[in-house]
Amino acid sequence: MEHHNFSKVTEILLLGFQNLQRINSLIFLLLLLIYCVTLCGNLLIILVVSSSRSLHSPMYFFLTQLSFSDILLSTTIVPLLLHVVWYDGTSVSFMACLVQFYLFIASEALECLLLTVMSYDRYQAICHPLHYTSIMDLTFCIRSVLLCWVVIFVMEAMVTLTIGHLDFCGPNIVDHFFCDLEPLLELSCSDTFIMKMETFSLVVVLAICPVTVIIVSYVYIIFTVLKIPSVTGRQKTFSTCSAHLAVVSLFYGSLITIYVFPRQQSAKTFLSLLYTVVTPLLNPMIYSLSNREIKEALKNLFKNIPQSRLF
Repeated sequence: MEHHNFSKVTEILLLGFQNLQRINSLIFLLLLLIYCVTLCGNLLIILVVSSSRSLHSPMYFFLTQLSFSDILLSTTIVPLLLHVVWYDGTSVSFMACLVQFYLFIASEALECLLLTVMSYDRYQAICHPLHYTSIMDLTFCIRSVLLCWVVIFVMEAMVTLTIGHLDFCGPNIVDHFFCDLEPLLELSCSDTFIMKMETFSLVVVLAICPVTVIIVSYVYIIFTVLKIPSVTGRQKTFSTCSAHLAVVSLFYGSLITIYVFPRQQSAKTFLSLLYTVVTPLLNPMIYSLSNREIKEALKNLFKNIPQSRLF
């Protein structure tokens, strides 16, 4: 008989947080508030950078892309999460589950690559300041972002083709609040060895290599900063990296905690909230609170709002 790829699983049941039925309403309101603040915070970053000429530099260009990535991640995860919490679990179509997985991977991969490019930007600004403007021009910035999307598209196309050749025979229950790769593979009755190898290559390209570039960049940055004779000069120079370093630590710290250290599934479910819900919320706060130029641009923006209403 000719073998046909098919999917017996037509719906996925997401269990979410099964032991929190008594406080579902409170969790729902908290998540809704976080989602609204996340969208407003990241949209505000994009608006401030776009409207302020003093922020038209490579670092802030990449920051707007990072905010877009956070909006994409939050919008991919939180609306369905709210539905899961409100109804104490929910079912979604298998195709919708795959779409959420692809968007989730795209947003996470984009953040990994953007944080890498931003570390390279800080390396050039601190280690090669005289050549910074000639290297980090608008063409380089646009090409970098386009290259990030090309890499993501190629890697996701590879994963999509492989998943398309898997048979999903059930059960259809996923003990999570979104469609992550590991729970999806557990539903497959096919051999997932190739898929796991592709996942490993995905981790190498989109996680290990970016982390290596970030670490190397900061090693050079630290050596350069230590050569500055005055303490004030060292502090002022390194302060330009503080927000980026904080975001990198938060993002990769949460990922390492979840995927490297073995934990029970219930613990992984709660910890997954760190990089899917909390990180997109904190990123704009970190940059706006620790960056003097953004705070000044925010003040100018709010000062101009009443004047614009008069006209």
